[in-house]
Amino acid sequence: MKLRNLSVALAFPFLAIVASANGLQSLENFVKTVNSGRADFTQVVTAPARQGQVARSKTSSGTFEFSRPNRFRFLYLKPFEQTIVADGQTLWLYDVDLNQVTARKQAAVLGSTPAALIAAAPDLRALQAEFSLEPAPDKNGLEWLLATPKAKDGQLQNVRVGFKSGAQVPTLAALEILDNFGQLSVLTFGHVEVNPGLPANTFQFKPPAGADLIRQ
Repeated sequence: MKLRNLSVALAFPFLAIVASANGLQSLENFVKTVNSGRADFTQVVTAPARQGQVARSKTSSGTFEFSRPNRFRFLYLKPFEQTIVADGQTLWLYDVDLNQVTARKQAAVLGSTPAALIAAAPDLRALQAEFSLEPAPDKNGLEWLLATPKAKDGQLQNVRVGFKSGAQVPTLAALEILDNFGQLSVLTFGHVEVNPGLPANTFQFKPPAGADLIRQ
């Protein structure tokens, strides 16, 4: 599944909110204590059903690494190869099938994105400048947080972030990303490594020879 499918007011009973308040604390602890990470991921993208049709889903998978602040790498392996690298200055998107690289200034595109929530932001205050953060009910054994972008001109409606409950070090388990077109992207993470030593070149990217380069 291509990256372009990714770039994507709830009321709860009082007791549910109390029970799930740890979601916000988990995010704060995650940002404070988890400076780098490595994981496998599976992404399921479901488009809203059209009238008279059943909603269809597409699944992709790959690996994810990050080093706080502002550096991460998504490597999509199946069913299509695609690489997304943030090196601290530039966000690189390499589409293998198209043999095309898109380069964007990182500061201009990452503020209100799921990547900012889990990898880019240096602290909770930086996140609160971009998102309204609320606890959400526990679900599937995870503690959840609802993040709603404060900017109204983006493509993102909200993001739900799930952490494993009871872990000494908060462990990212899932993201549920809803865009303004009603498309839902659900990422689940496995084989999560917390604070691994990552080589500096992990977040370097050089456009392959012969690839079309588009700078935006």
